[in-house]
Amino acid sequence: MENKWLDDLATEAGITSEYINAYGKPQAIPAETRHRILEAMSKNTPVDRPVSYLQDPSSPQVKVIIQGQDITLPLKELNSYQWQITTEQGEVFHGRCQHQLTLPSNLPLGYHTLTLIPKVEQEASPQQQTMQLIVAPERCYEPQALIHGEKLWGACVQLYTLRSENNWGIGDFGDLKYMLQELALRGGAFVGLNPLHAIYPAMPENASPYSPSSRHWLNIIYIAVHQVEDFKDSAKAQAWWHSPETQLKLQQARQTEWVDYTTVMALKMAALRLAYPQFKNRTGNDPQKIAFQQFVTKGGKNLYSQAAYDALHHKLYGENNTYWGWPVWPEKYREFDSEAVKEFCHSHPQEIEFFLWLQWIADIQLAECFTTSQSNHMPIGIYRDLAVGVAQGGSETWCNRNIYCTQASVGAPPDILGPLGQNWGLPPMNPHVLKAQSYQPFIELLRSNMRHCGALRIDHVMSLLRLWWIPQGETADKGVYVHYPVDDLLAILALESQRHHCLVIGEDLGIVPEEIVDKLRDRGVYSYKVFYFERNEQGEYRSPDEYPVQAMATITTHDLPTLRGFWQNGDLSLGENIGLYPDKALLAELYTERKRCKQALLASLNQHGYLSETLLITDNPPSSQQTALQGQAEHPMSASINYAVHHYIAHSNCALLGLQPEDWLDMENPVNIPGTTEEYPNWRRKLTVTLETMFTDVHIKQLLQTVREARKQAS
Repeated sequence: MENKWLDDLATEAGITSEYINAYGKPQAIPAETRHRILEAMSKNTPVDRPVSYLQDPSSPQVKVIIQGQDITLPLKELNSYQWQITTEQGEVFHGRCQHQLTLPSNLPLGYHTLTLIPKVEQEASPQQQTMQLIVAPERCYEPQALIHGEKLWGACVQLYTLRSENNWGIGDFGDLKYMLQELALRGGAFVGLNPLHAIYPAMPENASPYSPSSRHWLNIIYIAVHQVEDFKDSAKAQAWWHSPETQLKLQQARQTEWVDYTTVMALKMAALRLAYPQFKNRTGNDPQKIAFQQFVTKGGKNLYSQAAYDALHHKLYGENNTYWGWPVWPEKYREFDSEAVKEFCHSHPQEIEFFLWLQWIADIQLAECFTTSQSNHMPIGIYRDLAVGVAQGGSETWCNRNIYCTQASVGAPPDILGPLGQNWGLPPMNPHVLKAQSYQPFIELLRSNMRHCGALRIDHVMSLLRLWWIPQGETADKGVYVHYPVDDLLAILALESQRHHCLVIGEDLGIVPEEIVDKLRDRGVYSYKVFYFERNEQGEYRSPDEYPVQAMATITTHDLPTLRGFWQNGDLSLGENIGLYPDKALLAELYTERKRCKQALLASLNQHGYLSETLLITDNPPSSQQTALQGQAEHPMSASINYAVHHYIAHSNCALLGLQPEDWLDMENPVNIPGTTEEYPNWRRKLTVTLETMFTDVHIKQLLQTVREARKQAS
């Protein structure tokens, strides 16, 4: 009986009992797994019942509707109510109703308050009730260029990989500004970025942009220090900068093959600490001082808690390098509102203000990059990336503990390319607490990440519908899907998208349930089409005109091999070497399938006229075209194949095309191998040449000109 009760509660809480796996088969979830997730979900819900969020549906705390739709709310049995809607803009609607309330159809977009007042106070009658009423548009924002049918293209970069003559061993906002200008000259519409979320100044080697401390603030390592005015004006900072020791460290950091996060962060923090007193010496009416105070005031508690976390973490980690995050800090510091934290903030105001200043500098520089893109008439300019979650021990969970279920983590179930599944180590948001808070954490998250950009890519967009939750201490295959209020979240996404004039791109790779595909399309979320995977049931690559319009086409992503890596099987051999494929039979099948992919790719490139016939000729004349293709599939990667693939995808019918500089440079090593931490130096591999060299390269100039012309033809 107890188990049956828990099963029912788990179902009501959105914890699934089965799902369709990567092989298209139904897979049941053990009851024990569902019960453990139910328990984890209940940990941050302070009530007697395991799940308090199963509320009376007749009195919800928030209602999300689409503008213009006829919506009727059921009410508890009473003779009559008086109702009043106060809109975000201050307009008031009111009236009377019985048993149900039909909402006015002419409500403006926005966040409004509905108040219900019983007309006759009776002993058992409820008191006045209020609820949030969110009125959203049907679709997300789309730039005029896309509405008019233009086919846009740009570069998708991991910012830290960029080399330049000016950066300090890691790509920075100065490099981003330079790249935007160079791409604009060549007809590019955007630069797509990895998540810029705040990570850990005290632990720079924890470098994954997809495991951030907070998704609301920026990673200060991207500050272009040499462009900070107070650094240039500080005599002490300039003396340090011109010293032989500093210049030597700088040259070494620039020349390394992999980003040396420790050295880069040490250099930047030393420089910025020398520059900060110069800023402090500004007068109170200095425009920069005023702008900084306005930034701090607007950032409120959320920004202050980020600075307090970074300052406290810097102190504690400096004393003991086992203090990686708040779960292992001394007990007195584990709650943001504790007396010990308040005392630390009171006794270290300068240190906290320093970290506030760093966030302000980063925000200014990102804003300048976006302004540069707009002044160069780029239709999108910058598109940012929103990670699916935050790290367990970072600032976001520290100051908003009740929204996150820290006894579980999210990831992905086993699939063909990842037979062990993936555990990303990120605690999931509790969907029921999220709704109880009228979706405010989600709204604030969108607002933080729609700043200074023309588009937002949502990593693992299926998380709006469901997430794979893994009980604490278990492997990725022992998880279960938990459902989220997808219709409400998509509606809010559309509202914030329209308000910020921000296009939305949803990364919908992996196991994509059918039920979300139509929802994303209807709400104006652009899909993500990776060239490697775009094949029909016969295994043939889709022709360019078969791609959907409402999508972004790309050759590869940060989680997949580069074009050369794919062609040379580099991802498979790397995965084999580090133990990702313990099943040798599966590995053999992956190699066989890759050979078929390359054969099909050559056939498609040839069929559509992107590859010359001569490339298909082998040393021993084949007896048939198929034999020629089989022989050619083992042909090493060549400039001709690289060029042909770029030309092919540039003719795609997709409204957007995102290309990676790694493929322009014919690089092989990936930046990330999913499912690994120590096995491979993820998030560290740089580009092979500087931006200055890359944009003067004759072959790259020709390639980008070809892409530009092909996009115009596709329009």
